[in-house]
Parts: sequence; C-alpha cells; structure tokens
Amino acid sequence: MHAAALRIEVHVPDSHSLKDKRRVIVPFVEGLRRLASVSVAEVGYHDTWQRSVVGVAVVTADASSLETLVERIRRYVDDQVELRPTDVRLTHMEDHDG
Repeated sequence: MHAAALRIEVHVPDSHSLKDKRRVIVPFVEGLRRLASVSVAEVGYHDTWQRSVVGVAVVTADASSLETLVERIRRYVDDQVELRPTDVRLTHMEDHDG
C-alpha cells in the first residue's frame, strides 16, 4: 500500500463573500473527487473569503500509481481558472506492514 496526503492552499481572487468562495471551492472539491476517486475536504480558512485549504488523501497499491495520481491532481489544480494555488505540500505515508 502506498499513500500520500496533499495540502492545497488556494487564493480565490474574485470572491467577495463566503458564498462567492463556496461557488468556487465546492465544484473544485467535487472535481477532485471525480478526477481521481480520492478523499477530499476543505480543511482550513473556513471563515476567510479569498483563501482556502483543501486536503486530499490518496491511496494506491503501488508507488507508480501513486505518483501518476498525484501528478493528475497537481495538473487539475494548476488548470483552475477561478482559483490560484499558493502552496501545495505533499506528504508520503509509510506502510510499515510491508
């Protein structure tokens, strides 16, 4: 088993309210779910209009599949028009059971 977590901090420049931000973040989160069948949640800056942090958990059977999936997620994030990634951090999880 191979697993990783991505922490994606984004700026939503055209947001002027929490409702505006939700109009951008909800489709972004749903798009990530559809893209890769991963677990996704907004995990930070819930009460800030133009910022958000989205967490993504990825689990695959092998390292190659994990890297391919992470790269697909990064491309999806970079291709967004209504938000800009300001920080993307990747943390690999160790499988100690072999």
